[in-house]
Amino acid sequence: MASASTNDIEFRSVTKNYGAVTAVTDINLTVPKGAFLALLGPSGCGKTTCLRMIGGFEQPSAGSVLIDGREMNGVPAYRRPVNMVFQHYALFPHFNVEQNVAYGLKQMRPRIAAKEIDRRVAEALEMVRLGGFAKRRIHEMSGGQQQRVALARAIVNRPSVLLLDEPLAALDKKLRSAMQIELQTLQRDLGITFVLVTHDQEEALSMADVVCVMSAGRIRQLGSPQEVYDRPADLFVADFVGKTNRITASMEADGTTLRLADGSAIASGKKLESGNVIAALRPEAIHLTRKAAAGTSFKGTVTHRIFLGSSAEYAVSVPGLGDFLITADRRSMNESDLVEPGEEVFLGFDPAAIHVFPASNA
Repeated sequence: MASASTNDIEFRSVTKNYGAVTAVTDINLTVPKGAFLALLGPSGCGKTTCLRMIGGFEQPSAGSVLIDGREMNGVPAYRRPVNMVFQHYALFPHFNVEQNVAYGLKQMRPRIAAKEIDRRVAEALEMVRLGGFAKRRIHEMSGGQQQRVALARAIVNRPSVLLLDEPLAALDKKLRSAMQIELQTLQRDLGITFVLVTHDQEEALSMADVVCVMSAGRIRQLGSPQEVYDRPADLFVADFVGKTNRITASMEADGTTLRLADGSAIASGKKLESGNVIAALRPEAIHLTRKAAAGTSFKGTVTHRIFLGSSAEYAVSVPGLGDFLITADRRSMNESDLVEPGEEVFLGFDPAAIHVFPASNA
């Protein structure tokens, strides 16, 4: 088969069974060359199974996996143009940094000259900003440094695709944020395809340029981070990617008017058949004020507040509608700094910010 000119990875009607359990069902997916793809979903959704089928650690029960236009079914992991960074790094503790990075090169046949191995190891270490650490023992490295050693070992073989199996899960929040930036920079510098598996929505949205949201072995939505967050395909995606307020409502016969449980009506930007629906509204799309403002507004009482520094999260109970979560940027609040629990407030929002889904989609 001729090499594909635009896609590095393709799944063609791929299904994976483990005995009576189906982990992945009829997946069709194309990953463009040089893309940073995040496979995002809860535990057991099939994302790691997909990653392992790309890497050659698992074979599909049906369908085909292609890399650079070539079918990989039956091709062992060591013969694929991919490398993998595992969650726990899998570094050799009895080797130093240089020896860990060089290990894969020394296994290649025909053999690579020692000087060439030294040059490529030094180049890889410089790329991950570990140029002065070649002789350091693994136990002497911090978690972030060990992660970079694992990255250097993966990229030194110059793979077409780099697979990342939740590589930041063991890091603290501050270091994880720093490594997210480093991975993005490294991917741009290398120009190769990265495939990241994660259950962390923030990680997927901040790092990837293509997000694949999965559930129960199927793809629920594939698109840019902005598309997935701002235009969720269904209620599962709206709930899983970010935070969402659910409002039970019914769509009236005109197909554009939402009737809420308290009897109020809202114009919907999405036309649906009449019947029961779920309206989804992001916490940051709601404006919290002490005075009623023009437009759509609900009156409620603050029950809880979580201080987050530059912002605060509020839980507000609205009679007849239930509890709402609101994220308020402190700099946007003109009346005072913070609202206290027990205060009465008004929640305003643009009806265009509401996403409406059939109740059967819940």
